[in-house]
Amino acid sequence: MSRPCTMMTMEEIVAPESGLPPAPGAEQYPALALANSAIALPGGHYIDQLGTPAGANEWLTERGLAPVEIGMRDMCATQLRSLREQIRALLASRVDGLPALPTALGAVNDALTRVPTAPLLQWDDKTGPYRAAPHPTTQIVDHALATLASDAADLLTSPDAERLTACGSPPCNRYLLRHGRRHWCSTRCGDRARAARAYARRTTSQ
Repeated sequence: MSRPCTMMTMEEIVAPESGLPPAPGAEQYPALALANSAIALPGGHYIDQLGTPAGANEWLTERGLAPVEIGMRDMCATQLRSLREQIRALLASRVDGLPALPTALGAVNDALTRVPTAPLLQWDDKTGPYRAAPHPTTQIVDHALATLASDAADLLTSPDAERLTACGSPPCNRYLLRHGRRHWCSTRCGDRARAARAYARRTTSQ
């Protein structure tokens, strides 16, 4: 029997923020925000906004996918991080024009179908049959995963998918919806990309 995806201790600490604004499109598509919740920074630094149960709970709460007073166990944060990697794999396939990995498709479809869309038939030994939705507390993460998987499917099948691209300023690993010719996710990344091009030109001219 699996443990419920609730309860966390006060010792758990929320992962630090990168200071970067959301990438273009991430506020419109929560699945894009999920894909960008693991952030590579210059100097070999790395921030995982879902790195702890507390951080994962806060991330879901900020997007209306979990109550603020409900915590999560590590196994549930792990499920969220796992879906993130599968969604990132699908975004990469779309951006690179490659076939989708079957494991990534399977993970997203599993999340989509795990949550019932209608109240289930239950049976009480004394009063007989009745219909009821799964207990909301123990199903919070499953519902969040289903919502994020559905949003990823919507993004990948929408006209917006034509604007999907990866940030063009290494080492940034975020995805965004391109506006015009812009291929970076933030002003910071744009400045770094321009500085790298200027340095490359100076080096070549010497």
